[in-house]
Amino acid sequence: MIYRTIASIAQRDRNFFISLINQATTLSQLNQIHANLIRNGLSNDLITITKLTHKFSDFKSISKAKNLFTTFNNTNPPDLFLYNVLIRGLSRNGLGVEALSLYLDLLKGSKLKPDNFTFAFVVSGFSSSGCEKVGILIHGHVIVSGFGSDVFVGSALVDMYMGFSRIGHAYKVFDGIPERDSVLWNTMVSGLVRNCCFEESIQVFGDMVGRGTGFDSTTLAVVLTAVAELQDLRNGMLIHCLAVKMGYDVHEYVLTGLISMYSKCGDISTAKLLFGMIREPDLISCNAMIAGFCFNNENESSVRLFRELLVHGEKVNSSTIVGLIPVSCPFGHLTLTCSIHGFCVKSGMVSNPSVSTALTTVYSRLNEMELARRLFDESPKKSLASWNAMISGYAQNGLTEMAISLFREMQKLDIHPNPVTITSILSACAQLGTLSMGKWVHDLIKKEKFESNIYVLTALVDMYAKCGNIEEARQVFDSITEKNVVTWNAMISAYGLHGCGREALVLFDQMLHSGVSPTGVTFLCALYACSHAGLVEEGQKIFHSMSHAHDTEPLPEHYACMVDLLGRAGKLENALEFIYEMPLEPGPAEWGALLGACMVHKNIDLARLASDRLFAMDRGSVGYYVLLSNIYSADRNYCQAASVRKVLKNKNLAKTPGCTLIEVNGYQHVFTSSDQSHPQAAAIYAKLEELMEKMREAGFHTETSTALHDVEEEEKELMVKVHSEKLAIAFGLLTSEPRTEIRIIKNLRVCVDCHNFTKFVSKVTDRVIVVRDANRFHHFKDGDCSCGDYW
Repeated sequence: MIYRTIASIAQRDRNFFISLINQATTLSQLNQIHANLIRNGLSNDLITITKLTHKFSDFKSISKAKNLFTTFNNTNPPDLFLYNVLIRGLSRNGLGVEALSLYLDLLKGSKLKPDNFTFAFVVSGFSSSGCEKVGILIHGHVIVSGFGSDVFVGSALVDMYMGFSRIGHAYKVFDGIPERDSVLWNTMVSGLVRNCCFEESIQVFGDMVGRGTGFDSTTLAVVLTAVAELQDLRNGMLIHCLAVKMGYDVHEYVLTGLISMYSKCGDISTAKLLFGMIREPDLISCNAMIAGFCFNNENESSVRLFRELLVHGEKVNSSTIVGLIPVSCPFGHLTLTCSIHGFCVKSGMVSNPSVSTALTTVYSRLNEMELARRLFDESPKKSLASWNAMISGYAQNGLTEMAISLFREMQKLDIHPNPVTITSILSACAQLGTLSMGKWVHDLIKKEKFESNIYVLTALVDMYAKCGNIEEARQVFDSITEKNVVTWNAMISAYGLHGCGREALVLFDQMLHSGVSPTGVTFLCALYACSHAGLVEEGQKIFHSMSHAHDTEPLPEHYACMVDLLGRAGKLENALEFIYEMPLEPGPAEWGALLGACMVHKNIDLARLASDRLFAMDRGSVGYYVLLSNIYSADRNYCQAASVRKVLKNKNLAKTPGCTLIEVNGYQHVFTSSDQSHPQAAAIYAKLEELMEKMREAGFHTETSTALHDVEEEEKELMVKVHSEKLAIAFGLLTSEPRTEIRIIKNLRVCVDCHNFTKFVSKVTDRVIVVRDANRFHHFKDGDCSCGDYW
């Protein structure tokens, strides 16, 4: 009887203290409860101490939690529940390594066996630790222990792999779990959004709804982020309807997601309406509205709302600042950006990765690359988004070697790329024309399991096309099952760039029959292809169909393309008539296209007319002055040519120096005109002289019509003989195996003489030579060029 009474008192005391622990709101209260537990002889009561350990962990007092755990020993060992509680606490407090150490102690120092909770908590500790290899080893333990298909562990594994940007691994875990709950689906959707796989996240959400899995307001808020990033208004409105149907439209974070979605889809009025429906907007909804104003270039409204928050004493956070920074519409807002940067420095928010990334992005878009790089280098914590912003900034500003160098540095630090990183680096490879680097990135795509990402594959098509491998570009294109309009545009543009006009038009028709609606860019790609293949009638039909069949109004660039199409075909009068009949005011692009056609067809009168109009509009463009000078030189009107060159000199305008790049064994070599700096210069010039001898025997004559007029004919021949592309080709012949293909890239349009030279070289050496100039690709074989002398 006495024993029962004592037991009941102990039981009552335990329940009393557990109740106190649950009600505690401060660390001081917990410490007082702990003292009373010791006084009442409950310091070794497993259930009570487990609850206290849990609470200390939640209060981030992890040292206290660990001390409580150590009070248990071999005579009074901790149970699995206490192990799990402390492992969870360590993981949630960013101490993944200590969580792992405790897990190993559980395996080796006790007779207990880990359960699904143990594994889920250990795995979650490595989701943010960056130690991927250990995470994979733990996954191995999970499988061996028979928890590979457990939904609770699976959610933690998916989250971990998403944190490492291992999308393929996450899918593999996800697909291996037969009974998926809403938590697992939400983890998959949010992970894809975090990795910028927006279309895939919407597809997964669609599968979730289709399978009848219950979703909540959190799911909707996450998928709205993906829709907003894609600016997919149709799907956004469907999700809005779904939210209304399920009663989630009144939830503030769903409303906030809708505000963001409508803002990014350009419907700022609906966003304002939704914002007005929130009785007392919190900081999160205000942040969404600030970002919405900024995205739609309503910066005054954005700054006004920001100031209101400060006036009312609201403590703004990093999301407020990111929304305020004019990332989407940066032009003309350098002063505002610098002011925001100053505010961030004073408030200490500049060290926040998302803030520094947004500022880096704006500086990059404004071509303030020194400011961008300084900010990047000073950032103490560089997120993957930070690396992406800097790499993308270099690529977009033509600093391709810097982009590739930074990407390699990122690889050395074992930071895994995501699809955004890959598309940026592929863009750099495409600009630089480095095929070997592009192929290496393609292998990396396979390794990282990004082969299903439409943006990555589209960038891959573009890279192969711009690096001269049109066959590989088509193979990648054909491998894409769900092609969007950007993918079709990339391949049509690729064919146009390589002078394959017929193939481009076949693809254009296939796109129309597939049900994908063409955009203005699609028509531009098709017209460009027609222009460079001399397909005048087909081009005219496509241009006419824009407004009559596809409800797309032509923009100035479409009109310029039509002028180029007519001009290249020798229909100069038709081109002039087309310009006069334009519903828009003709600009430099149209008159410049006509002037270029005058050069090809040697029409001096129209050249004067076009140049007069051009120089009245665009006095700073060097290219047009050089083009007019060349037209006069070709007509042997050297006095007028000299006059144009004098104008250039008086205006301090300098022609862009020509240079040519060739890649040999993974190394890039750049040549300029009359270049003597290369270590193998003597051998290159000797090879060039050897080629000239063979070519003269085959009937080659140097084209000197556009060379300077005040020198003798022999000197003119010498001047054009050492153009940079000739040196690059000679070097390519010296350093490559017989009959192998030579690829070079020229920064300017290839001149007539170099074009003829390359045709003859391909004939006398039995080589295929691929040349990318400023306008297009030329494929030389057996003395002919794919452009048909039409470039």
